[in-house]
Amino acid sequence: MRFILLPGQRHDIKSVEALLAGIDCEAFIGDKAFDAKALRARLAEDRIEAVIPQRKGAVELIDYDREKYKWRHLVENFFCQIKAFRRIATRYEKTDKCFEAMIYLVNAFLWTK
Repeated sequence: MRFILLPGQRHDIKSVEALLAGIDCEAFIGDKAFDAKALRARLAEDRIEAVIPQRKGAVELIDYDREKYKWRHLVENFFCQIKAFRRIATRYEKTDKCFEAMIYLVNAFLWTK
């Protein structure tokens, strides 16, 4: 598992470069918020399939694998599971390092369940 803590007002697409650094993958599954030409070009350059639906009103139609997009629910389910832990849901920890440690701890607990 890899994650990067961002300020609440920062958009997720700003952290894609840091998340993809050093990772070898075949597909990038993202929601409509990740529909950006720059990101699609970056993924195509690295031969990574972009499984991203287009925003409404897009001029150029780009198809995506709808079956692979269904896998995105696994990530959403993980977030629902960790939010069941009060310390995570309320951001109880004061520092980023402690919050990160709690995310890893809860993740390990969920894997052993």
